[in-house]
Amino acid sequence: LASKGTSFLMNKWKYYHVSFWQCYFYIWSQPIRIHINQLSNHSLDFLGYLSSVRLKPLMVRSQMIENSFLIETASKKFNTLMPITPMIGSLSKAKFCNVIGHPISKPVWAALSDSDIIERFAHIYRNISHYHSGSLKKMSLYRIKYILRLSCARTL
Repeated sequence: LASKGTSFLMNKWKYYHVSFWQCYFYIWSQPIRIHINQLSNHSLDFLGYLSSVRLKPLMVRSQMIENSFLIETASKKFNTLMPITPMIGSLSKAKFCNVIGHPISKPVWAALSDSDIIERFAHIYRNISHYHSGSLKKMSLYRIKYILRLSCARTL
């Protein structure tokens, strides 16, 4: 569990969490095995996304009959980013690219027909893009698409 709340609140949530899993899924757990971590002030890595809440400054110009003035406010904006380095590491382990992200051919698939190779690459890209489509910055997703497309072309 991770929170910016007090330890009393977190212990209460830990109790509710253990009770929920025991009652509904019949999974018995020891509450001592659930660790409580304080959230970072900057970002949280969760399920493949790098999530953060940032203050976005906003300037509003207001004008009355003769006077004009600026009002400065800050609103909170929730950002979800796709970290590119772990994705390139995963693609590197699967032999789609090298460790710095340069696409390479997939020789294991070279014996397959062209349509099978294209379909496999398309299936992998569809799964990645559907999962990471919630990211605000699409450049990481475009980089993954580039790696997979060039790797597919080199395999053909």
